[in-house]
Amino acid sequence: MLTEEQKRRVEVENKAILRNVQSIRHRIIVLSGKGGVGKTTVSVNLAYTLKARGYATGLLDADVTGPNIPKMLGLEGELHSHEGRITPLLSDNVKVISIANILSPDQPVLWRGPMRSKLLHQFLGYVEWGDLDYLVADLPPGTGDEIITLIQKMTPDLAVIVTTPQEVSLIDSRRAINMTKEMGLGKIGVIENMSGLKCPSCGSRIDLFGKDGGRKQAEEMNVTFLGTLPIDIQARIMADNGKPIVLAQQDSEIAVAIGAITEKIVSMLGDESR
Repeated sequence: MLTEEQKRRVEVENKAILRNVQSIRHRIIVLSGKGGVGKTTVSVNLAYTLKARGYATGLLDADVTGPNIPKMLGLEGELHSHEGRITPLLSDNVKVISIANILSPDQPVLWRGPMRSKLLHQFLGYVEWGDLDYLVADLPPGTGDEIITLIQKMTPDLAVIVTTPQEVSLIDSRRAINMTKEMGLGKIGVIENMSGLKCPSCGSRIDLFGKDGGRKQAEEMNVTFLGTLPIDIQARIMADNGKPIVLAQQDSEIAVAIGAITEKIVSMLGDESR
């Protein structure tokens, strides 16, 4: 049972989250059933493609125990707060929040679920997001506490499920799709990542993880198929060097594919392309 003081704090927190969320026109969560499928790469490049199209955009690193977004952006510096409000960091005019900018680089986050969810409440309710067109949240893999917290509190307009064509990945992405359906999300899209590798020597396409698994799954489960993204060595190099591929190499195959996916998302959410 909660004490009266605890109930009061929960009410204050919920009001702060509601107030912040209402100033964000569209809220997108990016998730996967398992790790290692490129979910964070998708989140980062989606956010920066939206920004490049003229939308005011924020990026929330909700993967509390594996926060990699600052590394992929080369984003250093500590978070600051004033009168209980947290100021997000800016990277190429995208507002970014991550626990990685609170911790020392090698410090593990040895927190149980309630503590991780509490941090996400802070990121949703007490960060100065301002008036945004889009907030993209990169969620941890699986279907745990943080994901439930984000869906309940953030009330997203769209869930983007990232999978590879491999059956092992598809098994887990089915669970993620069903979870978002059970939690009442009306708009769900699937991205098939790591969909083929272009041989740098001969130019032939190699389907390392299979082919069309994400597309078939989207059709079978009656959700939107957003598109495929190829394996791109430069995207990995750019991420390691702190630069989104959509900014560093705008004409690359993967950047063009992310652009097409972004246009579908914008259309799904009722915005006109800019």
